[in-house]
Amino acid sequence: MAKTRQRRSAQFKFQVALAALKEQKTLSQLASEYDVHPAQIAQWKKYLLEGGDSLFGQQRVREHHAQSAREAELFEQIGRLKMELEWLKKKADRFG
Repeated sequence: MAKTRQRRSAQFKFQVALAALKEQKTLSQLASEYDVHPAQIAQWKKYLLEGGDSLFGQQRVREHHAQSAREAELFEQIGRLKMELEWLKKKADRFG
């Protein structure tokens, strides 16, 4: 009977890959300890060596996109407020 696919968190993957990188235990020992296939651990270790834990999770990318969208919204609002201020200054000069 086949196992169902499990989704692992970025933190879990990082922890397992780091344990593999330390080489205190074999891949087989780590696989039985964490209930993950040895080939998967080797792949996570390779990813860790290539670029760190940011490759396992997309949280930083999402945060960056959210921050960029917020900044764009704020710059747009600043532009509108500057235009309104200039318009009000012109109108105030007529009366003052």
